[in-house]
Amino acid sequence: MRVLFTGGSGKAGRHVVAYLAAKGHRVLNVDRVPLGLAGVHDLIGDITDAGQMYSAMHSHAGFDEMETGLGAQTFDAVVHFAAIPRLLLAPDTETYRVNVMGTYNVIEAAVKMGVKKIIIASSETTYGVCFSDGVVDPKVLPLEEDYDIDPMDSYGLSKQVNEITARSFQRRSGVDIYALRIGNVIEPHEYETVFPPLATNPGLRRRIAFSYIDARDLGQIVDLCLGKNGLGFQVFNAANDTNSVPQPNTELLAEFFPNVPLSRPLGRHESLLSNRKIREVLGFREDHNWRRYVADPTR
Repeated sequence: MRVLFTGGSGKAGRHVVAYLAAKGHRVLNVDRVPLGLAGVHDLIGDITDAGQMYSAMHSHAGFDEMETGLGAQTFDAVVHFAAIPRLLLAPDTETYRVNVMGTYNVIEAAVKMGVKKIIIASSETTYGVCFSDGVVDPKVLPLEEDYDIDPMDSYGLSKQVNEITARSFQRRSGVDIYALRIGNVIEPHEYETVFPPLATNPGLRRRIAFSYIDARDLGQIVDLCLGKNGLGFQVFNAANDTNSVPQPNTELLAEFFPNVPLSRPLGRHESLLSNRKIREVLGFREDHNWRRYVADPTR
């Protein structure tokens, strides 16, 4: 597929772009800084400028496409990752402006330019625990896609609004728009520093419900979304199968979430940010469980 990818130079995006390119997709990266990946053309652009997004949606994906003489063609899909990626990087008003207006511009341009598949990066922060002020419990566990999301921060709120925007555009256009509630992204080089301290201090991961998503497995999820048609508007949690800490759920729940009810029984290490939907609907099978890279002290 010809895929326009916004934010492909970011922490998550660069791994997903590489995964998609390796799968044979033709990817045009639209970002404010170049990625510099062989075979992927970089188009410098600003998602908060609607005109730039309209122009980008009808662009060559590389110089070689000019040889056909057919002009720039409509992209098969748009994957939208560009954003201010977390709280406390910019003032709240700027985080909200960039993320909300940027997403509106990207989706509107894609729909009106005839793109039939749109995937946007939402966030597990929409569940209202990660960036909440104070120690906040989820209403129920595991966190699944039908949860009544209620973030209090500007970043999580921007992602909640983006999901509503996506749903609205799907209703008016009929195209497939999937929103991924992406967990804490772990790059390959981060395993050796992030995971060992969790054996003795799992509370470091409480705010993200102990979850994670390997950046390469996120690439697989996006690729699966590209290949799954006819679902309309959908929200998917993007997380690996298990929690990022070695302690079993019985211990984690007793220590950190003693007052939170369960909606169903949980596996011993099953991710509290549930990925059941991507496994059942998309066919996701993780390739990068953290135990492949870090010794599990409970074994």
